[in-house]
Amino acid sequence: MHKSINNLLSIENKLNVSRSSVNKKDSKIIAVSKTFPIEKILPLLKYGHKDYGENKVQEAVEKWTKIKNEFQNINLHMLGKVQTNKVKFLLPLFDYLHSLDNLKLAEKISKEEVKKNKKLKIFIQINFDNEIQKGGIILSELEEFYKECTLNLNLNIIGLMCLPPVNRDPEIFFKKLKELANKIQLDELSMGMSNDFEEAARNGSTFLRIGSKIFGMRN
Repeated sequence: MHKSINNLLSIENKLNVSRSSVNKKDSKIIAVSKTFPIEKILPLLKYGHKDYGENKVQEAVEKWTKIKNEFQNINLHMLGKVQTNKVKFLLPLFDYLHSLDNLKLAEKISKEEVKKNKKLKIFIQINFDNEIQKGGIILSELEEFYKECTLNLNLNIIGLMCLPPVNRDPEIFFKKLKELANKIQLDELSMGMSNDFEEAARNGSTFLRIGSKIFGMRN
C-alpha cells in the first residue's frame, strides 16, 4: 500500500481514538495537495479519497482540470487567499472556499455564481487576534458580514474557518470558533492542520486540513 494511504489510515485511526464522546460528528480529512505534483496525489485518488485542498487558483487549474474530469466524485477545496481577478477561474473548478475574508471578494463571487450558474460552499475566515499578516473577518464585524453575504449576496455560507495565532494554544481558538458558529447557527467548522488535528476534532471540527502528515514534507 502506498505511503500516503498508510498515512491517511493512521490519521483516521487517531481520530477514532481522540474524538470525544461529546463530539459525535465525523471530521472530513482534506488532503492538502498544494505544491505536490499529481503523481504524488494519484494513489489517494485511486484509493477513493474524495477531498483535496489547494492554495493557489492558477496551480490548481493546471493540476486539477483534467483530473477532475476523470475523478468526478472528488471535492476540491480552495484554502488560500483569493484575489478577485481569479474568481472566474475559481468557480468552474472548486467546490468549497475556506477563505472568504472581505466584502469585495464576496460581491465578486456572487456575480460570478449567477454567470456560471454554480454555487460554492463557503467558509468565512475568522481573524481572532487582528493579525495583519493573515486574512479574515474580525469578530466585531462577523454578524454583519454574515448577513450581507447570505441575505443580500445569496452566498451559501456553510461554516467558519480559522488559523490559530502561532505560539498560542490552538484549542482556545477552536473552542471560540465553535461558539461563534453556534451563535450564528452554522454547522461546519474548518479547523485543524497536521500539527493540531486531534485537538480540532475533539472540539467539533468537521473539516481538517492535513498536508504534510499525508504527503510528507514539502520542498
